[in-house]
Parts: sequence; structure tokens; C-alpha cells
Amino acid sequence: MSGLGPMRRCAGLLLVLMMAMPALEARAEASLKIGYVNPGRVSDEAPQADAAREQLQEEFAPRDEEILSMQDSLRVLEDRLAERRLSLGQDEQEELQQQIVVQRRQIQRQQEAFREDFNMRRNEALGDLQRRILRVVAQFAEEQGFDLVVSDGVVYASDPVNITDRIIQRLQRQHEREQSDD
Repeated sequence: MSGLGPMRRCAGLLLVLMMAMPALEARAEASLKIGYVNPGRVSDEAPQADAAREQLQEEFAPRDEEILSMQDSLRVLEDRLAERRLSLGQDEQEELQQQIVVQRRQIQRQQEAFREDFNMRRNEALGDLQRRILRVVAQFAEEQGFDLVVSDGVVYASDPVNITDRIIQRLQRQHEREQSDD
């Protein structure tokens, strides 16, 4: 079922091109300007992506450190049980084992909550980045007089048509302006 996504995008692109053909044919004599953007590369290389990753790291670092601390504490309990197993009484041994079980559960709950929160924030950040990239591409296309800009589902795009580097450069300039405004 996952293989249908690229097929649907390709079919959608073909449908858009077929619907646009009459308008494109009319403009053909006026030299049609088409561009291609590699969205994966833009997302990877845009400085806003690095800034979003750094912000997420900074935001979630304290919780990650807390989980690591809890894991260290659990290891201390497990080591204590292993070292003193023979010298501990049955009740003390069971109490220590119960503490270990409780702490493992706490760690698992903390890790699960951490993953859920992190994934939610990461998805928000990625959504924001994608919207920003789309705005920059649309603005660039309008300013440069492009008639059509395509992305996913492209099998080949020649260098003159590929505007990915120019989009990344524009995002870099935009990021630098935002940093100097802060």
C-alpha cells in the first residue's frame, strides 16, 4: 500500500500538466519557464532546519538528562542486588527487586512520554519548515517569472531547470536576516 503514494503523486502531476496544457500551449510561443525543486535537499540544507533541530535538542535535553539519571540510578540498584544477593535476607532482596521493577516502569513511562512529546514537536517544526519552504518557492517563482515549479515525482530535471540551490540560498539569506534582527 505504501507504494501507492509515489504513483498517486505522479498521477496527480500528470493530471495537473494535462489540465494546464491548453494554457501552456498558448504560452509555448512566449517561452514557457519551468523549474524543479528537490524538497528533501532543501529541507536538509536550509539553515532553518538546523535551527529547528537545535531548538528541539535544547528543549528536550533536560528531560533526556533526567531519563539518563534515572537509568543510572536503576543500574546502581541492580548492581547492589547482584553484589549483595547472597548476604541479603529474603525480605530485603524482594524489597530491592520491587524497587527495581517500579523504577523500570517509571523509566519506561518517562521514555514513552518523551518520545510522544518529541515526535509531536518535531512534526510541528517540520510542518512549519515545509510551509516556509513552500512560501519561499512560490515567492521566488513569481519574482523570477516561472510558469510551473514541480518537486516530487520528477524522474529527471536538467541543471537549468533545477532551482533547488537558489531556493536554499534564499532561505539562507532569510535566516541570516532573522538572526541579525534578534
